[in-house]
Amino acid sequence: MRNKVHVKVDDVVYILTGKDREKKGKVLEVDPRGRKVTVENVNMVKRHTKPRRADQPGGIVEKEAPIDSSNVMLVCPRCSRPTKVGKAILENGQKARVCKKCDEIIDIIREAK
Repeated sequence: MRNKVHVKVDDVVYILTGKDREKKGKVLEVDPRGRKVTVENVNMVKRHTKPRRADQPGGIVEKEAPIDSSNVMLVCPRCSRPTKVGKAILENGQKARVCKKCDEIIDIIREAK
């Protein structure tokens, strides 16, 4: 079974729950199998790293951790409000993601082959 996530890389999303609730950020990574997304400057965690090479320093590194895709909502680029994503079929037969609040087309869905 193929899992689907309602956001893509480079979408701006609104965080619904957790310690970073009500923040907005850009999606850096999407993991459809685990239904996780990594958002820029959200859910920052500290990792203690060992130096792997002579020129690489070790220490405490802060990086983004993935969060569940159900905890984010797409921000419409037209109306700038968090919205649910709808699907529509255009006149030429292409599928598109649509903002449920302003009914504007967000982008065209590229079919995976």
